Amino acid sequence: MEDLSSEIPFPFLNNFAIEFILNKLNFTEVDQQAITLNEIIQKINPSIFELLSDRGKNIFFPKLGILAQSAQAKGKEINATIGEAVEDDGHPMHLAELGQLINLPDSAIFPYAPSFGKPDLRNSWKAFIYKKNPSLGDTTISLPIATNGITHGLSISSYLFVNEGDTVIVPDLYWENYALIFENSYLGKIDNFPLFYNGGFNLSALEKKMDQSAGKIILVLNFPNNPSGYTPLKSEIDGIVNLVDLQAKKGKNVVVMIDDAYFGLVYENNVFTESIFTRLATLSENVLAVKLDGATKEDYVWGFRVGFITYGVKNGSAALYEALENKTAGAVRGNISNISHLSQSLLQKVYASENYDKSKMEKFNILHSRYEKIRQVLENPKFNRYFSALPFNSGYFMCIELKDGLKAEEVRKILLEKYSTGVIVFGNLLRIAFSAVPEAKIDQLIENIHSACQDYLGR
Repeated sequence: MEDLSSEIPFPFLNNFAIEFILNKLNFTEVDQQAITLNEIIQKINPSIFELLSDRGKNIFFPKLGILAQSAQAKGKEINATIGEAVEDDGHPMHLAELGQLINLPDSAIFPYAPSFGKPDLRNSWKAFIYKKNPSLGDTTISLPIATNGITHGLSISSYLFVNEGDTVIVPDLYWENYALIFENSYLGKIDNFPLFYNGGFNLSALEKKMDQSAGKIILVLNFPNNPSGYTPLKSEIDGIVNLVDLQAKKGKNVVVMIDDAYFGLVYENNVFTESIFTRLATLSENVLAVKLDGATKEDYVWGFRVGFITYGVKNGSAALYEALENKTAGAVRGNISNISHLSQSLLQKVYASENYDKSKMEKFNILHSRYEKIRQVLENPKFNRYFSALPFNSGYFMCIELKDGLKAEEVRKILLEKYSTGVIVFGNLLRIAFSAVPEAKIDQLIENIHSACQDYLGR
């Protein structure tokens, strides 16, 4: 949290007390900057404006206050505007020990980064989106806004589009953080549909859920899916897009949050290898596609916490996207101010390396080989007595469903206590992160699960 005490005439209060008082004052006046952004969005695409939550309508990036005045003072002989400490020679003040650890200019490490994200990295990531999704062609999309990982991106998207009581449609197999974000933090309500039917994506269940929504639809799609490790086939992607299009033609406004955390990790030829964002970004003026992705899994830098939010809508214009970018950056600033400057600088340097693509492919091949190994091991018919695999073809994970009479939590405890093996329980499923298991130990992993099932039934 920024130090608010210098801006409020109660110097004896700490930050938490100030925040509590501000919340209790219940301000209702909308800032003129927010009104201006709203007018731009309403004029260009009223459907997008209707998708915004109350918070989304009220938020803006403050360009008339401290930030604007600091920008105007940049380069002046005396600059007493910025909330940073500098050395007498103008360089960012820092501990020498830290500076010695990092081979980057001080200016790329220690100062605050923009709330929008570093411009060079944002442009690089936008170029990556086009490169990895050639079907986009010359479709106009927004410039990505940097977030503190995809979790933060989901939270900011909820800030912008989820009101209290709004229904959020999510498959029944989903990352548990969704509940913390959509329900606990933003007071929406998750409404599930079964992900699978007859070994494939359950189009009819998705259609039923969207039909039940009146007016505004909030849909979350996560491919490759966590926990199942499933990405729809090309024909299934066509089906999902057609269902969303049908809702739009009925006059409903649809926002689709696309969680692309594991993007690019597809191991089968018949699977859709691009993001469904490519299909939704040009579908309808009533459909806003929100792409949530980042370096976390794609570039194996989980602790860097660098993600992005990118928007796409049919006939989206530069002015519309700029307004959405300003609202998004405003939400970021009001939430965490900005994300790590160092992480962004390190990534930008790596992306400029001539070895980047080669290094990334080497890691992909390791994961692909582990995927092939676990598929081969699970072909042994002896395992069918105790469990079977849910459909999987991509990502970090796969799930096995235990047969009747077995309790997943009890099997998990046996695996920990007797076989020194850890897995995750979802209902009566065991989620296996083959991404974290050396190929040489995958045989033993599945054998341990088999033995733990035998042990449970033999009690």
